[in-house]
Amino acid sequence: MPGMSRLKPHTELEFVMIAQRIKVLTLSVQAEMLSFSQTYTDLFVGPTALFPDAMAEQVKRIRDSYYAEHWDDFLDKTKQALERVGAIAIPLTSSQYPALLKQISRAPPIVYVRGSIEQLHMPQIAIVGSRKMTRVGQQNALDWSRFLANSGFTVTSGLAKGVDGTAHQGALQASNGGTIAVMATGIDKIYPQQHRFLAEQIVDSGGCLVTEFEPGTEPFPQHFPQRNRIISGLSLGVLVIEAAVKSGSLITARAALEQNREVFAIPGSIHNPQSRGCHSLIKQGATLVEEAADIVVELASGLDRLKESLTPENPESKPVSGLDADQQELLELIGFDPVDLDSLSRLSQWPAERLSQALVSLELCSAIDNDNGFYQRLI
Repeated sequence: MPGMSRLKPHTELEFVMIAQRIKVLTLSVQAEMLSFSQTYTDLFVGPTALFPDAMAEQVKRIRDSYYAEHWDDFLDKTKQALERVGAIAIPLTSSQYPALLKQISRAPPIVYVRGSIEQLHMPQIAIVGSRKMTRVGQQNALDWSRFLANSGFTVTSGLAKGVDGTAHQGALQASNGGTIAVMATGIDKIYPQQHRFLAEQIVDSGGCLVTEFEPGTEPFPQHFPQRNRIISGLSLGVLVIEAAVKSGSLITARAALEQNREVFAIPGSIHNPQSRGCHSLIKQGATLVEEAADIVVELASGLDRLKESLTPENPESKPVSGLDADQQELLELIGFDPVDLDSLSRLSQWPAERLSQALVSLELCSAIDNDNGFYQRLI
């Protein structure tokens, strides 16, 4: 077969890149194949005995497509494009792939990342909303994202005009916050152009840019709703600031519900068209929120799910032994008997932002447990 003679075998990452170029390998087909092969290497060159007899013809077609092409030029160009912008590619089969994203239906087989990959493994809250935000919506996006970032959450959004960009900016204003921009373009294409400086700020501040589209991909309209499932898939929950009834933000919210994520919505004036999408979500069961601290409390139980999802990848991980002054002081206040948030607020006399941040950090290092809003010391 053409291309069958190779000086060296392809790597797992290269096989994943190649798979995205083979038309018969849709996302659903890839997921089905991986349930048997576990790796893309085995899909292309592993023993055929890994697959049921009923899939033999399908596997043959896939391998024929692979051997029919010379892939080196494509792979070299992709690697050079990634090197030019300082990005990396993470395949679904890698331990670096975000655990929560891996759990969703039609998870992207590969993500291209520029910036800190550690942010991908932090607890995230997605903040989305209208491109035509009102003045109140803008202030809410700025204030709530800053609060949530200061509370220990990475703020994830779509780098779009309006609420998305403002949410990134609010997170950047936080004293220790991080933010992730999920793009509908290649990692080397920033859209909209006016957010090029914002994208650089995100990377320079310790955040990251993420996309499933290979380098060079332009901002095609169909890519924007497709990327929305990644925004919600990376996150424990989605906050909708403002949204019209027909809005891309509602696509993200629906994806979140399908992924068993929390959905939060800020209510607004009945006369504001940009509030109607939020009101519609609330009617459908989204949590109405009036303060950013409400989200921290609601998502606390989600942190347990995040820690559980990370356990298989980190079987030897142990609770962090070194605590800072705030963590140590709060740990002593909590004690070994369950205590609620209001009691902790009275005992500590701390601002809600400081208290929320310390609680999240203590949960992440397995120092405390949260059972329906009651906190209990574990160490």
